[in-house]
Amino acid sequence: MTVFSDDDKELVALGYVPSFKREFSNLATISFAFSIMGLCSSIATTLNTPLLTGGPSSVVWCWILGASMCLALGSSIAEIVSAYPTSGGMYTASARLTPKKYRARVGWLVGWLNILGQIAGVSSTEFGLANMIWAAVVIGKDGNYEVTQAKTVWLFAVLLVVHGALNCLGTRLLARMSSGFVFVNLGATILIIIVLLATTPRSEMHAAGYVFGSQGIVNQTGGWNNGLAFVFGLLSVQWTMTDYDATAHICEEVRRAAYAAPSAIFIAVIGTGLLGWLLNIVIVLCSGPLADLPGASGSAFLQVMYLRMGKAGSLILWVPVCFTAFFVVQTALQATSRTVYAFSRDHGLPDKGFFGYNSKITQTPLRSIVLCTLVSIIPGLLDLASPIAANAIFALTAMALDLSYIIPIFLRRVFANHPDVMFKPGPFYMGGGILGWTANCLCITWTLFVCVIFSFPTTLPVTPETMNYASVITVGVMVLAFAWYIIDGHRHYHGPQSNLHQLDQSFGQEKEEISQQDSEDV
Repeated sequence: MTVFSDDDKELVALGYVPSFKREFSNLATISFAFSIMGLCSSIATTLNTPLLTGGPSSVVWCWILGASMCLALGSSIAEIVSAYPTSGGMYTASARLTPKKYRARVGWLVGWLNILGQIAGVSSTEFGLANMIWAAVVIGKDGNYEVTQAKTVWLFAVLLVVHGALNCLGTRLLARMSSGFVFVNLGATILIIIVLLATTPRSEMHAAGYVFGSQGIVNQTGGWNNGLAFVFGLLSVQWTMTDYDATAHICEEVRRAAYAAPSAIFIAVIGTGLLGWLLNIVIVLCSGPLADLPGASGSAFLQVMYLRMGKAGSLILWVPVCFTAFFVVQTALQATSRTVYAFSRDHGLPDKGFFGYNSKITQTPLRSIVLCTLVSIIPGLLDLASPIAANAIFALTAMALDLSYIIPIFLRRVFANHPDVMFKPGPFYMGGGILGWTANCLCITWTLFVCVIFSFPTTLPVTPETMNYASVITVGVMVLAFAWYIIDGHRHYHGPQSNLHQLDQSFGQEKEEISQQDSEDV
C-alpha cells in the first residue's frame, strides 16, 4: 500500500496527489532561493539602467529602498507559501483565497500573469548571460570585436537549449546541483567586493557626496526630470529581487516544505538585499569617471572590474559571475516548468492535461520543460528589432510577477474569514496584528507604484526604437488571455482542481494486484 510522509499527507489534504520525489534539503532549498535572485550576475546585468539614467546615487539609494520594500513583499509571500506549499505557488494560493464564484477568473488571471513573468524572467536572464559572455569576448580582444544582434540572439537560444536539457535531469541530481549554487553566488559577490577595494587606490575612490549625495544624481534620460530619472534605478533591485515564489514551485520536491520554503525565501531576501547594497556601494565607489562607462564591452559592471583589476583579473572573476547567471536560469526554468505543469494539471491550458504529465523515469515534467524552453526563446527575438526594445523584458518580468503576487496577498486580507476560504496560516505567520497588516499594505502599494514607473520609457524622445513595451505586452497578454477564457477557457478551466481521483485509481490497482497475488498463493 502507498505510504505518505507528513509533507505528502499535507499535499493530499490540499487536494493533490504527490507526484515528485522530495529530494531538496534545507540547504538545497535556501541555495535555490538565493540562486533565483543571482545577486552579482543580476546586478551586473542591470547596473547600466540606474547608473546611466539617474546616476551613481540612484544605484545606491534605489537599491536599499527597493530591497526594504521587497522584504515586505517577500515576507507576505512566504506567509502564503507556508499555508499552501504546492507547485502551483501563488497561482494555487490565489484561487484558494477567493470565494468559489470568483475562483476560476482569479486563478486564470494570476496563472497567466505568473507564467508571463516567469517566461520573461527566464528569457531576460538568459539574454543578460549572452550579453555578459560577449562582453567578456570584447574585453579579451581589447575592444577589437563587433557583437551583432544576430550573434547575441544565437548564443541566447543555444544557452536556453542547454538549460532545457539540464532541467530534464532527475530531481535528485537537480537538488545536488542546487546545493552548490549559493556558494558560487555569494562567494563571487564577496570576492569582487574585496578585490575591488584592494585594487582601487584611495586617491581614486569617489567622495561620499558622489556615492550617497546630490553630486551623484546625474540625469542622462534626455528630458525626464531628476526625480523620475532617479527612480528608474529601481529596475535593478526589482528585477534582481523578484521571482520569490520560484521556491514555492518546488515545494512538492522539498522536505518539510511548509517550514523550509518560506524560511528560504525570507533568508534569501534579507541576504540579497544587504549584500547587494554593499556591492552597489563598492562598485560606485571604485567606478572611475562616469563618462567612460559602460565602455567598449557595453557592461558598466565589467568595465569597472577591468579598470581596477586589468584584463586578466577581470576576466577570471567574470567567470563565476557568468556561472551565477547560468544558475539563475537553471533554477528559473525549473520553477517555470512546475508552474506550467500545475496550470496544465488544472486544465488551464488547451492541452487536455498534456503538459501536466510527470515522467515516470526522471520524476520531472519533461513536456512542460520543453514547452517553457521553446517559448522562452520568443521574447529574446525582440533584440533583432531593437536592443532598447529588448530591455522591456526586464521590466516585464518585475511587473508581471509582482502583480501576480499582490493579488493573493490582497485576497488573503479581504476574504480571510469568508466561509469559502477560512484562511489557516502555516508555520511562517506574521500574525493578524500591525506587523502583518503593515507588510501586506506596504508591498501592495509599492508594487503598484513601481509598475507605473516601469511603464515609462527610460530615455527621451520616445521613438519606436526607444519605446518601453513592457506595459503593452503585459496588458496585451491579459486581454488575449481573458478573451480566450470567455470564448473557450471557461469550458475546461474551473480553477485549481484536485487530482485525488488518480490516487483512488492507484489504490484500486494496488488492491487488484494484492487480490491476484492472494488467489495465486491459494
